Order: sequence, then C-alpha cells, then structure tokens
Amino acid sequence: MDTNSRKKELVKEFSPMIEKSSFFSNVWILILIAIIAVGLYAFYLQLINGHEITGMRDNVVWGVYIINFIFFVGLSYSGAFISGILHFFKTPWKNSVTRIVEIMTVLSIVIGPIFILLCIGRLDRIYYLFMYPRIQSPITWDIIAIITDLVGCFIYLYFTFIPDFAILRDSPNLKIPKWRKKLYKFLAINYQDTTEQRKRLHKITSIMSKMVIAMAIVAYTVLAWIFSLTLQPGWNSTIFAPDFIFSGLYSGVGVIIIAMYFIRRYYKLEKYIIQSHFVMAGYVLLVLSLLFGYFTFSDYFAKWFSHKPADVNLLNTLFGHYFWQFIFANYIGVILPLIILSIKKIRTIKSISFAAVIAVSGLWLNRYLVVVPTLETPYIPIQDTRPEFIHYNATWIEWALSFTGIAAFLLFFLLIMRFVPVISMSEIINHERETKTKEDASIKN
Repeated sequence: MDTNSRKKELVKEFSPMIEKSSFFSNVWILILIAIIAVGLYAFYLQLINGHEITGMRDNVVWGVYIINFIFFVGLSYSGAFISGILHFFKTPWKNSVTRIVEIMTVLSIVIGPIFILLCIGRLDRIYYLFMYPRIQSPITWDIIAIITDLVGCFIYLYFTFIPDFAILRDSPNLKIPKWRKKLYKFLAINYQDTTEQRKRLHKITSIMSKMVIAMAIVAYTVLAWIFSLTLQPGWNSTIFAPDFIFSGLYSGVGVIIIAMYFIRRYYKLEKYIIQSHFVMAGYVLLVLSLLFGYFTFSDYFAKWFSHKPADVNLLNTLFGHYFWQFIFANYIGVILPLIILSIKKIRTIKSISFAAVIAVSGLWLNRYLVVVPTLETPYIPIQDTRPEFIHYNATWIEWALSFTGIAAFLLFFLLIMRFVPVISMSEIINHERETKTKEDASIKN
C-alpha cells in the first residue's frame, strides 16, 4: 500500500473522533462546563471578598491552591521528560502514547500556574512581578522558568502536530466545517511531506525534545528550591529537588496510564493501545514507586533521627492530626502499587490502571502533607490560637476552584482530541515507511 492510500485509510479510521461527537461525549462536556461555571462563581466571590472566605490565614498562607500548582507543574515536567525520551525511540509502540503525553504536558503547564494567581491577594498588582522583579527571589526564577517551559512546550507540540495537520488538510472526504479545513491549511504551513521536509522537521523536533527535557528539569528544580531554600521546618532539605523530580515523574506516569485506559476504552483503540503499553508503563511506575518511597523515607527518617525540636513538632503534627492521611500518602500510595505491579498474575490493564489511581492520589496527598502541616508548625509560636488560625481547612471555594482546574484540563483534552486524532497518523506512516525501507535494503543485500 502506497503512502497516500495509507493516509486515506488512517483518516477514515480516525475520522469519527473529529467529525462528530456522541451523546455521551456532549453530556460529559456539559458537565465539565457546569463545573467550570461553578468555579468561576467561586473565583468571583474570592475576588470580591478576598482570602477571608478561604481556609488560608496569616499562619497557613498556602493551601490547596499551591498543592494543585505543584501537582500540575509536576505533570508537565513529567510529560515533557517522557515525551522527549520517547522521541528517541524507534519502536512502533511509542506512536500510540506520544500524543497523549504531549497534550498532557502543555495543558498541565497552562493550568498549573493559574493556581498561583489564586494565591495572590491583590491580582491588580500582579504586573509588579514583571515590572519590579527581585532576582534574589526564587519566585522570580520560577516565573522565568515556567514561562520559558510553557513557550518551549507549545512550540514542540505544534511541530509534532504539523504532519497531521497536513494529512487532514489533504483529506477532501473529511466531513468537517470549512473553517476547520482553512485552519488545518493555515497550521500545516504548506507542509507537503517531502523527504527534505521530513528530515528538517525531525531535526527540529529532536533539538526541541532535548531543550524541553532540560527546561522541565530546571523549572521543577527551581520550584523545589522555593521550599528548600527557606528555614521552615520540613522544607529546609537538600533532598527536595531530586524528590520533586521523581515525584513529578511518578504522578505523570500514573496520569498517563489513567488517560490511556479511558481513551482506549472510550474510543475503542484496542488495536493501538495494547496491553504491552500498560505493562511497560507499569514497570516504569514500579521503579518510580521505589524511588519515590526511598526519597520519602530518607526525608522523614532524617527529621526523626536528628531530634531537632522543630522537626519533632512537625512529626508530632503528622502522626497526630494527619495520621491517616500520612499512612495513605506514604504507605498505601507506595506499597499498594508496588504489590500490584510486582505480581505478574494480577498485572492486568485494570489492575495497573487501579495502581496508577492509587499512586496519583497518594502523591497529591503527599504534596498536601509537605505544605500544610509544615505551615501549621512554625518556628515562632502562633499568637492567635483560634482553631481556624492553627489548623487549615479548605473551604468550598478552594475545592470548587480545584475541581475547576481538573475540569478545564479534561475539557481541553477532549476538545483537542476532537480537533486532531489522539494517535499520531504521521508517526504510524513514518514507522511503516522506515520498516519498508529496511526490508527492501535487506532483500537487496
């Protein structure tokens, strides 16, 4: 089968994803929009009334918002790292997951920083961060790193989409509105899939993949430094940067597995997303669970063994008020995925996906325990002893905005999948072309 016939076959196979949406899909989109509408109302109330209607106070100045920020930026870093690594693999199985990872990377780096804005009490003064930056502040470094990472991820994602835009542009039988055809033509930038264009695009994406990996590591390391460069008990640790790196990878692989499960099931992509994808991702999650567990144990063991009064107070808070959360985040969230992924007989698609859900939930809760209990046990004794000043409890405003971030992530993910196939058609064609070239060369030899 020649290349043009193969392109037509793939377009026909994936066209139901981008031509029309099912009733279930429309209902799901309406639910996500409703959640976002509630979140916008919650944001309006917070903007009018200030942080008084949240659980954040003078003592616990960070809450669920900063935890969501850490989590989403971790997903973005993980996606950038994995996407960059996958680019160097020549195996066909990567074609089925690369685009999922790339979309997750960009959406996470877009949504994550929004939670930082929700922590700012005076949004009308946000431009001060750019007009009067303090280079001594890690927050300034973080802003520079995140903006750079955001631009880099967007460019990288666009380059990987260009060949598919060209395929969709050259598909006259595709039943889509005229404006979408014009948009595909504009975004394809006259890409004709010639040998010279393929070589240039491959060279550019190779360079970009290396840059994206480096930018992601820098961005998440700087985020870790915002915590570790303080004298706050529980944060002043040299292990924070590598811990953030591996925890980001841990959560990222977990989210990728969950996304593969639902995309495979809903779009009936069993032909492309097969069990070996889940098994290989499960192996990676297994290794990362060991590394994450090791870093977590080392951090808490050092605090316990040192017997510093501030660290002892923090551990007392963790094993007192947050006992069950601590058990789930650092034991169940690590050991249960470890058990499921280690035993071959129970290593099925559903069990691996379940292990990923437990891992992601445990990781989010672990980030919560890194932030909130630490702020509840400061060096200087708390002057105001009212319960709401001593202990942090997120209000419905914070939870509404948190779920809004998740809903926005899912909504844009769905919309992108309706615009471009979630399986890269160009990657499939390129792999088949390379395979045929190698076979022809071996026959000649």
